[in-house]
Amino acid sequence: MAEHTSSSITIEAASADVMGVIADFARYPEWTGEVKEAEVLSTDDQGRAEQVRLVLDAGAIKDDHVLSYTWTGENEVSWSLVKSQMLRSLDGTYALAPLGGGERTEVTYKLAVDVKIPLLGMIKRKAEKVIIDRALAGLKKRVESAPGN
Repeated sequence: MAEHTSSSITIEAASADVMGVIADFARYPEWTGEVKEAEVLSTDDQGRAEQVRLVLDAGAIKDDHVLSYTWTGENEVSWSLVKSQMLRSLDGTYALAPLGGGERTEVTYKLAVDVKIPLLGMIKRKAEKVIIDRALAGLKKRVESAPGN
């Protein structure tokens, strides 16, 4: 991933529970805010999503795009853009690190976005930061409010 923005958050749950929420694309519209529709188009031999179609409405950016996912072990997933109406590229990663004997998880989200319309670099980085912060806050709230946590 070239120039990217990243941020981390600690979630009071085991990494498997966090990854379970990340991997449950069908429920993204319930907690992400910007994702209005999510459809898994293909899965790997372990049943994990390989390609996902997402319909976004993030105010100024409305898009219907397809992402390709790569799962690395149990604690990392990355994605890249397959096709989009508004984006030239979108590369991201969730990396999970168990903490405190596995009862907590540090989640690091890295994101690099390039839109087809011209944007100043600092505006693009600010947009990435907003997307990351909202995603991490939504993920934390979703995981920590799940039954059993």
